[in-house]
Amino acid sequence: MRFITRRATAAIAALALVAVACGGDDTAGDPLAQDDAGDDAEASAEDDAEEDDADEVGELDDDSVGVAADRADLLGAGATFITPVMLEWIRDNEPGISVNYQSIGSGGGIAQFLEESVDFGSTERYLTEEEVEDALEIRGCEALHIPDAFGGVVPAYNNPDVEAALEAAGQDALIVSGDVIAGMYFGDITSWDDPALQELNPDVELPGGDLIPVHRSDGSGTTYIFVTYLSSVNQRWADEVGAGSEVDWPAGIGGNGNEGVSAEVSQQPGAVGYLSIAYAIENDIAMMAVINDDGNAVFPTVQSVSEGPASIIDTIPDDFRYDITGVGGDGFPIVGTHWILAWECGYDDEIASSLIDFLTWVIEDGDDLAIDLLYSPTVGDFKDRVLEQIQRINSVEPAS
Repeated sequence: MRFITRRATAAIAALALVAVACGGDDTAGDPLAQDDAGDDAEASAEDDAEEDDADEVGELDDDSVGVAADRADLLGAGATFITPVMLEWIRDNEPGISVNYQSIGSGGGIAQFLEESVDFGSTERYLTEEEVEDALEIRGCEALHIPDAFGGVVPAYNNPDVEAALEAAGQDALIVSGDVIAGMYFGDITSWDDPALQELNPDVELPGGDLIPVHRSDGSGTTYIFVTYLSSVNQRWADEVGAGSEVDWPAGIGGNGNEGVSAEVSQQPGAVGYLSIAYAIENDIAMMAVINDDGNAVFPTVQSVSEGPASIIDTIPDDFRYDITGVGGDGFPIVGTHWILAWECGYDDEIASSLIDFLTWVIEDGDDLAIDLLYSPTVGDFKDRVLEQIQRINSVEPAS
C-alpha cells in the first residue's frame, strides 16, 4: 500500500538538507539519510550525472532550496508542505526562471510576504480578513491567492507491532475517525489498544503501548488543514481548540516543519503525527485510513485526495479563499489547497514577468510533477480560472 515512483523518490531525495533543526538526530526525517549503503552505491552513477545540475538547483542551507538568493530571479518563502514538488518545479521549469525558496512554514511565508521581503508567499492557509485589509494598506492593491495544487494531510505513525497485527489480520491500514484523531490529540487516547481504536479495527489484535501525539511547533498550513478538518467533525475540538495555523495543543510534543514532525515520529516508538503525504511515504512512516463523511475508510492516494476538491470546485469563490471539508464518497477527508500569494501591483516589470511565467508554467505543465509526489493538480475550468488570476499580477497601479 505504501509506494512511491522512482521519480518521486529522486525528487524528495534532493531535499536532503532542507530539514530545519528539530532536535535529536539531525538526519532523521532527512530523505537522503534514510538510504542504506546499497542504495548509495546504486545511486552514485546517477548522482554523478546530476552533479552539475545540483550546483544550479538544490539545497542551499537549512531551510532553502533552489538557487542562491543573490542569483535568483525570484525570492519566495513559506510552506514546507509543498517543498517536495516546489523543488521539482524550480528545477524543471521550462521558462528557466531561477527561484530561491525558503521552506519555513506557512506562517513565516505569510509574514514575509506581508513584510514585502519576498516576491511571493506560499501557504495552505488563506489570508484572514484582517490580513487582506492589511495587504491593501501595505501595497495599495490586492494580495492575490493563486491555487497551484491540492494535497492530503495524513495521520502517520511509528509502531511496528501495530503494522504486524494489521498484516496478521489481512488488513491494509489502521482505520481511524476524526473523533479518534481528536481523542489522540486531546490526550484521551493514550494506548494503541484503546477501545475506540479497537472498535474501528475489530479484526486486528491491537498491541498495547504508549501512543504519543506529535504536532507542529511552528506556524503551519499543514496544521491549518489538519485542525480545520478536526473542527469540522468534532464539536469539542471546535469549541476548545479551534482552527488556525497555530493552536494551543492539549497534548503531545512539537516538531518544526513537516521535516521535524517526520523526524520526531521516526525517532519515537509509539508516536503518531500528521504529515504531507510525500513526507510520510519517503520516510517510510505508516499511514492511516480515515473515515470520511459518508462513513467510508479511505487511504490517501492522488485519486482519493482529488475527490474533495472536485466536490467543491464549482463553488470556489472569486477570491480563491476557501476550505475543503465534508468530503464523502471515495474521498480522503483531510485535504487542503496550497496557494501562492502574489501582489496585484508594485513589482518591477522583470520580476512580475518572471513570476507570471513561472506560475503559468507550473499550472500548465507542472501537473505530472505534482502527481508523481501525490499532490492533486488544478484541472479543467478551474485551471483556466487560476491562469486568469495569474495574469492579474502587477496589472494595476498602486492606490495613491
